Amino acid sequence: MSELFDAATVGEMVGRDFRTAAVFEQFGIDFCCGGRRSLADACRAAAVDPATVERALQALPPAGGGDEDDVTRWPVERLIDHIVTTHHTYIRSALPVISRYLAKLVDVHSTLHPELGRIATSFDQVGRDLLQHLMKEEHVLFPYIRELAATTDGRAPASPFGTVENPIRMMEREHRDAGDELRLIRELTNGYAVPSDGCTTYRVCFEELALFERDLHRHVHLENNVLFPKAVALERGVTAPNEWRREETIHA
Repeated sequence: MSELFDAATVGEMVGRDFRTAAVFEQFGIDFCCGGRRSLADACRAAAVDPATVERALQALPPAGGGDEDDVTRWPVERLIDHIVTTHHTYIRSALPVISRYLAKLVDVHSTLHPELGRIATSFDQVGRDLLQHLMKEEHVLFPYIRELAATTDGRAPASPFGTVENPIRMMEREHRDAGDELRLIRELTNGYAVPSDGCTTYRVCFEELALFERDLHRHVHLENNVLFPKAVALERGVTAPNEWRREETIHA
């Protein structure tokens, strides 16, 4: 396992064996937006002992192996289907549930816990931003990536945004923004710790918030560290639209 500190990024490690995500989350290691760091660099950023993290990784039982366990080997069509049906669907179902819980907590507990108002405001912002984000992915970026994967004539499909790297940069920036808001929520909730006077709704709401953050980490990891690099590689393997348009103009 020690050679992985130099040989792989944390995103690559999670891509090959998703069980490592739980280990990284345990130590506060960012494997989604920060997934392109080496494990050693990620440990330094999280202020954790690399040897301790290594022991935790080594304690994982042997993986089942095969393409089913290694998402880096999945074709982009399968990745997109999984992201949409698993993570996009979850976001759309979880947002209104958590928002209702937070609204109730603000009504009942905000006098003694004024931070609840800030938590609710931050989560509402995350929700609005993510719903727009999902629409852009599902109606613009993902269809283009599917077309790239289906290209058989060596030409990239026409796009309104030039290279696929342009919308990818936007999506990655929005991922960072959502991650920053959820880190703020984690801080305001003291790591989703329910106060001594917290009711059942308090406990359930904080559990749902923690689950939402974990799911977003996995969601962003699959896009930033697996799908998007595959899309860039696909596009670089074909002739860019502006290049073949110039060729057609020259030969016309």
